[in-house]
Amino acid sequence: MTNTKTDELQVNEKREAAGPAELTKPGPVFTPHVDIFETEKDIALSADMPGVSAENLDIDLRENTLTLTGDIAGENNNNEDRIYVEYKTGRYYRQFSLSGVIDQSKIDARLNDGVLRLLLPKVEKAVPRQISIKTG
Repeated sequence: MTNTKTDELQVNEKREAAGPAELTKPGPVFTPHVDIFETEKDIALSADMPGVSAENLDIDLRENTLTLTGDIAGENNNNEDRIYVEYKTGRYYRQFSLSGVIDQSKIDARLNDGVLRLLLPKVEKAVPRQISIKTG
């Protein structure tokens, strides 16, 4: 018998993004891991972007395309020689197509401990509601 909790915990390595566009900056580009949740009123998106600060994060929305770009820089200590490095640095990049269900003017973004949390509220007409029935 295997322990399902242990089987569910697996390390996801950073994946380099393979995009059709040519890069204008040198260095690797990573695809951040994303979780998406939905309620009746909104869609929440959490993106793992360790090492990215708010100053180095860009969230762009145009023509129904949401683009996340975040830069991370490695630690440069001129007094030390690098012997072995596992933490890769570069840029995070991911795009999402938004449907007409999202109220784009009310999108909220928060960055906390390397996790970007976007709240994408649904437009009023897309929010399910109960219709009351009148008698008489």
